[in-house]
Amino acid sequence: MPSPFPGMDPYLEGPLWTSVHTQLSVEIARQLAPKLRPRYVPLTETIFLLASMVDDDGVAVAATDLLPDVAVARSGLPDRGGSGSVAAVAAAPLRLSTVMPVRVPQVTVEIRDVEHRRPVTAIEVLSPTNKREGRRQYLRKRRRMLLSSAHLIEIDLLRRGRRVPMQDPLPAAPYFALVSRVEDRPSTDVWPIQLVDRLPPILVPLLAGDADVALDLQAAFSSVYDEFSYDLTVDYTSPPRPRLGPEDATWAQERIRVWRAAREAGLP
Repeated sequence: MPSPFPGMDPYLEGPLWTSVHTQLSVEIARQLAPKLRPRYVPLTETIFLLASMVDDDGVAVAATDLLPDVAVARSGLPDRGGSGSVAAVAAAPLRLSTVMPVRVPQVTVEIRDVEHRRPVTAIEVLSPTNKREGRRQYLRKRRRMLLSSAHLIEIDLLRRGRRVPMQDPLPAAPYFALVSRVEDRPSTDVWPIQLVDRLPPILVPLLAGDADVALDLQAAFSSVYDEFSYDLTVDYTSPPRPRLGPEDATWAQERIRVWRAAREAGLP
């Protein structure tokens, strides 16, 4: 069953986002593949960042921040304690779970030309680690892309975290799509996306002399939502994380009420 929302579903921004991010990136590549033949191929490239288990807000904390305050090491010297007696030790009063690092996938869609296999366009669906603890690493990668001969598309469907740096301030909007064409830099095409908006179709630039190809972001997102049955996974009875403002929350609850009624009636 389709999402209750016309565009981005804010309920997917929390703990489910790692799954959505991966599936949406793959779906974008799948949608573009037939349009790019025979001169180009879209490839998905996955790297794994070490991050903590997701916190209460569905945000990962980089494991590189988790350094011990005290280290205990064996010196290799003989024990000079004399008798070797051990002082009495009291049992620990609590047993709690610690934060453990996990591997978080970061997927990039990379369009390459078939003849030379060179990168032509990179499409990044941003993740919480791109915008928070892993921001510095992402900005280094982004800087390399902007100084290269490849185009860069960034799709930011997360309200939380810092936006990508721009010389001109971005307008107020929860979501963005940005297209940086090599020949136009530093000018960048920007699509501010409101909660009530459908995700926009955007043109994907290729090598000079070849026409752009269309990427229907809404079709890609809707396909992922339907095919992976997020209507059965998302908890629409609790507020999304992060929470919406009062006006948006009222609008969202009405959308969910109508959606739930249609679902109970068996309507598509």
